[in-house]
Order: sequence, then C-alpha cells, then structure tokens
Amino acid sequence: MTMAERAVPPRVAAAERVASEAGFRKSCLPEVGRLLRLAAAAKPHGVIAESGTGSGVGTAWLHSGLGAGARLVTVERDELLARRAAGVFADDDRVDVLTGDWRLLERHAPFDVFFCDGGGKRDDPERVVELLAPGGLLILDDFTPSPDWPPRFEGDVDELRLFYLTHPALDATEILTAPAHAAVVAARRG
Repeated sequence: MTMAERAVPPRVAAAERVASEAGFRKSCLPEVGRLLRLAAAAKPHGVIAESGTGSGVGTAWLHSGLGAGARLVTVERDELLARRAAGVFADDDRVDVLTGDWRLLERHAPFDVFFCDGGGKRDDPERVVELLAPGGLLILDDFTPSPDWPPRFEGDVDELRLFYLTHPALDATEILTAPAHAAVVAARRG
C-alpha cells in the first residue's frame, strides 16, 4: 500500500465527492493533506486559515486535525464551489467557509496555521507572512521540486519560492510531498 492509498477521513472523502461532482480537479494531494492535518493538530486552540477552498478537500484535511478549541476559516472566490464546500462542514460551527477575495481572511488573523493555496501566495506574499501569528505555520504547495540553490523552475530562478524560503521573519524549508511535488513549510519567528 502506498502513502496515497491510506484511508482518508470521512469528510475528506465527502469533499472529494463534491470535487468530482463539480468537475474540480485542483484538490490537494493526500500527502499534502496529511501535512495539513498534522499542522492543525499542532495548534489545538489555534486559528487555522486557508485561501483557496476549492471543493473543500484541503479544508477537510485541516478539519481532521482540528482541536476542540480551534477554529477554521477558509475562503473561495468561486461562489458555487464555496457553497458546495460549506455543505461538507454545515454541522460544525468551528468552520467558516467564506465566499470572495482572499483578503476576507484578514479580519480573522493572526493565524496559527495558514494553508495559502489560493489568493495571496503570488499576488501579496508579504501580506501572507504578516497574517501569521508568532510561531504560526505557513504551508504552500504546488511547487516543482528543485535540487538547485537558488531553486529553479523551468530554467529560471523561482523568485516566489525564494521569497518564502529566505524571508527574514520565517524559518522555512522545502519538503517533497510526492516525487514530482514539493511544499514550502515555514514558521513565523516570534
């Protein structure tokens, strides 16, 4: 059995069904999902955030590690997807699914965990860092592994990845989540 074949939590399976029904094909990998669950579990009383809800698969992984004293807020700009994802969490008042621009998250900051999978990651990376609480964890996926330093993508220096890996307010590293996929994981310095 491979890591991807391990059993998934019921809400993750429900969100995957929503993705399938909606024709949404950009859900996070199970390997990233397990990282999200671990990050949420590490902050049992934290404020957990996600930009780019999609159909709620990443949200469900975060939820699977959510402590009883934690809350989870996620935002999706596609109204139909947001509504469908919200249905997966309708019975849990610790979870808020917002519809609109990623900046709607700002009123819920600072974040103890921020899975920045949508808005902000590319268009306002400095603001993404500012939204983290001291000790807050930032997770960014969808990078192509690079054995080089500075990291490269399609032959050029990957300036976005370099920004996060070298930001003075972050302790950051890149990890392989699957053979062809990497994530940047960072903690905000106190």
